[in-house]
Amino acid sequence: MLSRRCGETSALCQRKTGKIGSKPHGVPWKQCINNDGSTGQDKLVHHEVGSPYAVGATIGVLSWFAFATADHPLGITTAFEHTAALAEKAVVPQVEETNEYYSAKAEEGKPPKIDWEWILVVGVFVGAFLSAWLSGDRTSLNVPDLWQWRFGDSTAKRFIAAFLAAALMMFGARFAQGCTSGHGISGAMQLAVSSWLFVVVIFSVGVATAFTLFGREGSRHV
Repeated sequence: MLSRRCGETSALCQRKTGKIGSKPHGVPWKQCINNDGSTGQDKLVHHEVGSPYAVGATIGVLSWFAFATADHPLGITTAFEHTAALAEKAVVPQVEETNEYYSAKAEEGKPPKIDWEWILVVGVFVGAFLSAWLSGDRTSLNVPDLWQWRFGDSTAKRFIAAFLAAALMMFGARFAQGCTSGHGISGAMQLAVSSWLFVVVIFSVGVATAFTLFGREGSRHV
């Protein structure tokens, strides 16, 4: 039976007003009761997160559209690569003549440019903002409960770790010539062996990293 009520300051149970409620440590967030009488689980299923089946089907249809109109799979990290290359070229124009990257891309017919994949990245940011705003699921929380339990409440430490982790993930994605969208979605749906191998590796490494950072004890603070 659910008996604990959310308080005023945590991050995991939220009222419909969008204000943040609190989840006592050791109590699963979906068992918290919000001030409006709903549970964290109610929020997850009915308000803040869409059906995974509907979302999956929509991504599949979007992939069809991408292949039909651009003859190209969905991808995200290529846009970041092109942005870095264009920025370097703008600062050092002669780099195009000395860096093999530019000549290799030119031979492939894929020179760095702002194209529909770049606009897709912009759409991800805009879509995420609109989704959070319309669902009332926005939060000003900078340090999640789990991170705070393990590493303290320093916002600077959290931001630095997030930046370094993102940089490492971006390096890995470009090294593998694809990310969770390029391999995990577009490649997997085409039954590409390399993409399925990517999916297995990324989930395995993700689980191992989580246990390395937080251990089994960490599950009690989620």
